[in-house]
Amino acid sequence: MGEEHNNVRLHGMWASIYSKRVEYALKIKGIPYEYVEEDLMNKSHALVQYNPVHKKVPIFVHNGMPVAESLVILEYIDEAWPTHTPRLLPEDPYERAVLRFWANYLTHQVRSDLAFF
Repeated sequence: MGEEHNNVRLHGMWASIYSKRVEYALKIKGIPYEYVEEDLMNKSHALVQYNPVHKKVPIFVHNGMPVAESLVILEYIDEAWPTHTPRLLPEDPYERAVLRFWANYLTHQVRSDLAFF
């Protein structure tokens, strides 16, 4: 699978910072993809099929195989296209762990900040 580009699709929503995170990663890596805008008030059959647990965006679909959760998607992209530079995650395991810590922290911080609205 590694370097295959065919059939890369991102299901997202214009206002989702998590969808934007994946969009930027695909653009940075130079990976061509199809974008599917989802209406979360009227969820598509594909969204429910690809993410039956949470039924939310983003959903990354590579050759028919769905990956959910933006941070997991970023790791998948980096591993599936290792020769596309720049790398999204550092090569060093410690630096990768530090990056994952801060990404997780910021993700939870944003969620708690949004809870006030």
